[in-house]
Amino acid sequence: MGVNRLKIRPLEFDDFPKWLPLWDGNNLGVRDEAVTTETWSRLINKENKSVNGLCAQMGEEMMGIVHYILHPTTGHINNVCYMQDLYVHPDHRRKGVGKRLVNEVTIIGTREKWARMYWLTQNNNMEAKAMYQNFGVKLNFTFYVLPIS
Repeated sequence: MGVNRLKIRPLEFDDFPKWLPLWDGNNLGVRDEAVTTETWSRLINKENKSVNGLCAQMGEEMMGIVHYILHPTTGHINNVCYMQDLYVHPDHRRKGVGKRLVNEVTIIGTREKWARMYWLTQNNNMEAKAMYQNFGVKLNFTFYVLPIS
C-alpha cells in the first residue's frame, strides 16, 4: 500500500460521500439521520473549534477517519482531547492507517499544547487494544454512563 503515500488531512465539505460509509462502519451500520447530519455539520464548521475530523486518503480513496473533541478540564489550563471515533475501512486495517491518524492528532495536540489526549475502546476489541497499547497508558478505572436524554 505504501503508507508513506497516505495523506492525512482535515475533513472538507465535499468529503461527505466518502466519509459517510466510514461513519456507517464506525457505527456498525446503524445510522441515525439527525445525528449523522449534526455530526457532519460540526465536523466541517470552520468556526467550531471543539469538534474536529481528519481523514486518511490515498489517491481518491478515503481509507479511514478520526474525530476528536477538544474541551476544558479541571486540573489543567490547556484543553484536553477526547479521540471519540477512529475507524479504518476493513480492507485497509493492519497497514498503519490507524496509527497514522492517531499520530496526526498527537502532532496537532503537541502544536496546540493540549494537556492530554484520551479515548475509550471496548474490552473485546483486541485489534484496537493492540494498537493503542503503543500510544497511551491504560488506566485502571471503571467507566460509567448515565443516559440523560
